[in-house]
Order: sequence, then C-alpha cells, then structure tokens
Amino acid sequence: MLRMTQQSPAAEAPRPVANANANATGAAAYRRRLTAKQMEAEVFARATRAIRAAEAESPLARARAVADNRRLWDAVHHAVTDPTNALPAALRAQIASVALAVLRECDHPEPDLGFVAEMNDQFAAGLWS
Repeated sequence: MLRMTQQSPAAEAPRPVANANANATGAAAYRRRLTAKQMEAEVFARATRAIRAAEAESPLARARAVADNRRLWDAVHHAVTDPTNALPAALRAQIASVALAVLRECDHPEPDLGFVAEMNDQFAAGLWS
C-alpha cells in the first residue's frame, strides 16, 4: 500500500512512499510457486551471484561471499551425511565428496571463486531439472 508524505503547501508535491512489504509480498508469492527442489536451486543460484559479484569487489566482499558459500556447502555436507537422509547412499556419497571439495577450496587463503561458482551452478541446474 502507498502512503503520502506530509509536506507544507510551499514544498514540492507529495510523493508516494512504497510500502516495505510490497517486495516481500511479491517474493513470497514467487516462493509459493516453487517446489522444494526449486527453492534449493535458488539458494545455489543466489550464492553463485554473490561469488561472481565478489570477484570484482573488495577483499571484504570476497570474504563474505566465500563465508556464505562455506555455510551453504557445510549445510549440504551435513544433510547428506545424515543417516536419515532419504537419498540413495551412492548419491549421498557423491554429493558429500563434492561438498568437501568446495569446503576445502573455501578454506584456501585465495579460493578459486570460479570453481565454487561452477559447483553452485551445477547443483542449481541439477535441482531445476
């Protein structure tokens, strides 16, 4: 919903101020249309965008993007090593192996962001299919 700002008659015409919930409502509607796998794919896609953007930014931005990706892949690793996970054991082992490779890369002083982004892209593509 829009609301008008309070201004004196001599001031410029009132401008509408967007409701902060407008974007949140649109995002919530978008998420309701996605399956769980597609939402997971969106998480990987968001992480990829952050890594790609960080490649050209400050060291702090790079560190933040790497830390976010590390948290993502740590969660993936924990999920697939959980014995109650319903995925086939062979697939879980393969995903765990990739997760560990990405985690090792994220732990390097100068991680290969291209590799991390590529793994994110591959998993996002697999989840979208």
